[in-house]
Amino acid sequence: MQISTRTGPRILAILGPTNTGKTHLAMERMLAHTTGMIGFPLRLLARENYDRAVAKVGKGAVALITGEERILPKTARYYLCTVEAMPVAKQVDFLAIDEIQMCADPERGHVFTDRLLHARGRHETMFMGAETIRPVIRKLVDNVEFDTRARFSTLTYNGAKKIQRLPAQSAVVTFSAQEVYAVAELVRRQKGGAAVVLGALSPRTRNAQVEMFQNGEVEHLIATDAIGMGLNLELNHVAFAAMSKFDGKFNRGLTAAETAQIAGRAGRHMNDGTFGVTGNLSGIDPDIIEQIEAHEFEPLAKVFWRNARLEFRTVDALQKSLRRRSDDPTLILAREPVDEIMLDHLSHNEDVARIATAPDRVQLLWEVCQIPDFRNIHTDAHPRLLTSIYRYLAKPGSKLPIDWLGEQVLRLDRYDGDIDQLSSRLAGIRVWTYVSHKHHWLEDAYHWQERTRAIEDKLSDVLHERLTQRFVDRRTSVLLKSLKDKSELMSTITANGEVQVEGEFVGRLEGFRFIADETDAAFEGKAIASAARRALTGEIAQRVKQLETDEDDKFAVNGQLDVLWNGAQVGVLKKGDTVLSPDVQVIDSEFFDGPTRERVRTRLQNFVNSHIENRLKMLTRLRDCQLSGPIRGLLFQLNEGLGCVPRSELESLVKDLSDDDRKALAKLGVRLGVETVHVLDALKPDPVELRGILWAVARELDALPDLPPAGRTSVPNDRANSKGFYLAAGYMPVGPLAARVDMLERFAALLRQKARENDGKVRPDPDLLSLLGCTVEQAEGVFTALGWRAEVTKVKKSELEAKEAEKKADEAAKAAPAEAVAEAAAPVEEKAEEATPAAEAVEAVAVEAVEASDAPAAETDADGDELVEVKYFVRVDRRKRGGGAGRGQRGPRQEARGKGGPKGKGGNRPNQGGKGGRGGKPGGRGNAPEKNNQINEDSPFAKLKEMLEAKG
Repeated sequence: MQISTRTGPRILAILGPTNTGKTHLAMERMLAHTTGMIGFPLRLLARENYDRAVAKVGKGAVALITGEERILPKTARYYLCTVEAMPVAKQVDFLAIDEIQMCADPERGHVFTDRLLHARGRHETMFMGAETIRPVIRKLVDNVEFDTRARFSTLTYNGAKKIQRLPAQSAVVTFSAQEVYAVAELVRRQKGGAAVVLGALSPRTRNAQVEMFQNGEVEHLIATDAIGMGLNLELNHVAFAAMSKFDGKFNRGLTAAETAQIAGRAGRHMNDGTFGVTGNLSGIDPDIIEQIEAHEFEPLAKVFWRNARLEFRTVDALQKSLRRRSDDPTLILAREPVDEIMLDHLSHNEDVARIATAPDRVQLLWEVCQIPDFRNIHTDAHPRLLTSIYRYLAKPGSKLPIDWLGEQVLRLDRYDGDIDQLSSRLAGIRVWTYVSHKHHWLEDAYHWQERTRAIEDKLSDVLHERLTQRFVDRRTSVLLKSLKDKSELMSTITANGEVQVEGEFVGRLEGFRFIADETDAAFEGKAIASAARRALTGEIAQRVKQLETDEDDKFAVNGQLDVLWNGAQVGVLKKGDTVLSPDVQVIDSEFFDGPTRERVRTRLQNFVNSHIENRLKMLTRLRDCQLSGPIRGLLFQLNEGLGCVPRSELESLVKDLSDDDRKALAKLGVRLGVETVHVLDALKPDPVELRGILWAVARELDALPDLPPAGRTSVPNDRANSKGFYLAAGYMPVGPLAARVDMLERFAALLRQKARENDGKVRPDPDLLSLLGCTVEQAEGVFTALGWRAEVTKVKKSELEAKEAEKKADEAAKAAPAEAVAEAAAPVEEKAEEATPAAEAVEAVAVEAVEASDAPAAETDADGDELVEVKYFVRVDRRKRGGGAGRGQRGPRQEARGKGGPKGKGGNRPNQGGKGGRGGKPGGRGNAPEKNNQINEDSPFAKLKEMLEAKG
């Protein structure tokens, strides 16, 4: 309705739901008068409407008064205030109170009720609020004109929705900071980002967050019921994630009117809005839904009130006057507000009680107790602070000490830390911003106002940045904003494969696959995906051409069995017809058609074939050579074993090889060892890695196990690895170790040599240990695996000590100068020749000699010489171990004694070295010479013997 501007005081109550233009009407009416004042429930709203008034009438005509901020031009005519900070004693033509239904608020209601009863404009007074306050206003205020306004748009309930399915321009409402942050984090992961609004945030931070939402940088707002008080937002939908709140004393459910106040933020002006639930809620009570949609709620019957005529004679008198009840049953005593709680707390302090004995000191105490506790941390910190302030100010003519005040403020002038730490400092500085506007408390109030304002603004900005970093994907917000402004988005691909849309990174092109950034929820949008694909389609075509023309050095295979191009995975190795000819499977791409995929596969297959040919030439030539007979079968198995096969598995083929076959194998680099048959060149690190990869592919594994480190002659035998894996890597499992096959053959040969030199008895001396780089315990395990057994015998301690002394003397002689060595050589040799066989045995088998001091009396022989136990190893008779000649053996050469035949080992061919034949009765069980000195022609010692014979 049109409000009359007649000369006499007029009181108007403009009532109705949200989105009815009540606040807009009040602003228009105020500016139509010469002077005016409006009280708002939030500092944020006061600032918003202050800016609106400044835009219309200029800065010099408008004042802003809140508990923490005062802008008071000397020529101010219009005052935008928070309800608590309104200078009600000041006479203005127009006065209005917004959200007047707040009279029923348990915490702040008494302030609104006081304004309802006492605040008046000279010509016009206006109360704006919900229809529920009508009965109270009618009863408490005379001559009121009511104007009921209908909502511009409709508000309807649309049920429950999952957070990921909420429409754009939605707000999710919950009632604690922890819940707000949890929901915001979820929305960031699923929808790209969210703005947050909490009552605990400073107005500057809240404004920055709301602006981000209003500008379209994010599509969702997560808030407490702080959005219910007049925030003008472009919301389409409000979703409740909770329907109960803690009101300072109790956890209670929302009333229908409170729910409507919040839900009513959905829909602006003529745009309809919706509300519903999300998260763990399944719905809203049907009765409440009906009330909200019809805008009909149970009217208020009572409002909170507190006596404004206070007694300051004593603290006790002040407290009694604050607790005085009204005679009007409509006015109920307010719950104990925070300022009264602080008064009670301070009154029990002995120092405060001693000071607050005069009316002016009591009045000062009440003023100090009204300092807001923005931190709201429910500890003794705020009462202690108020006590300190009061004690400083209570001294005659005193103000707050500059040093002390500076220390308090400096403690908060920090900008590091997380969201909670910044929020705590921001709440703390707001206390001092409030104090700085108490001019009679400070020496230089304007200085402290500027300083605290600067710190608050800086903290607010940093907090906004932290909130944005945590809950908003900046890239997503830019893309969403671009989508609103453009019908088509620009996309590019950088030199390193980054895919950008509107200059923002949305993913990476790896090989031929597009990998969308995991944090980019907005990429699911059709427009952004379409823009990225436009750039990718042309890029993929060019990359395929480049792949076909690139040299082989641009490709590689790795231990994950991948085929790489320029470091990116483009294919996977799969089992082929043979171990040396694996197949290639192309990594699929949404940008490939059938012919394109085949072009890529052909190029990758050609590379793999060429790579194997070049790196494993020592194996591929075995496959390609034209030979027949036993050698052909041996080469086939050697290829399938990737260049290393246990001798025991090939013995039947080896024994049938002719001398020409053996020479052909030698030319091909094949070594017929005692334990293995292997290709020597295949043991180098580069071929070993590729052999391992091919072994893993042939066995259809997902990846190549860790290969033994390059250069190691042995590694611990990991039972989790198969024997085939070790052989492919060039190692042979023997007991506790896996030994490199070339070193294992040298070890076995040296072992046999030492046995011949020491009457068949061997100990793990340093020469043997150094070949495999192992410990004595590990070497003993290798001995056992190679067919040697441990024996313990007793020898004279004196002889053992003599041999040890002789050994040390020999070592000392070797370390002496060459002349001394030459002079000492003859006696040493003579002494060695004179040594008895028993002494030689002692030297050969002396592995350990343990003599415990607390053991029983030492054992002696018939001559009284002390005996000690020593361990040595002797070779097990293979015929006994295997149950017959050559059967059941693992690795070592078969003796095959007594088997006739024109060729092969064990046949009746001329003896080498002229020391008798190796024949005998069939089966090899006849009387054989005690010692057979014939040397296997495949052994390195055969060459050594030939050299010695050549020298005579």
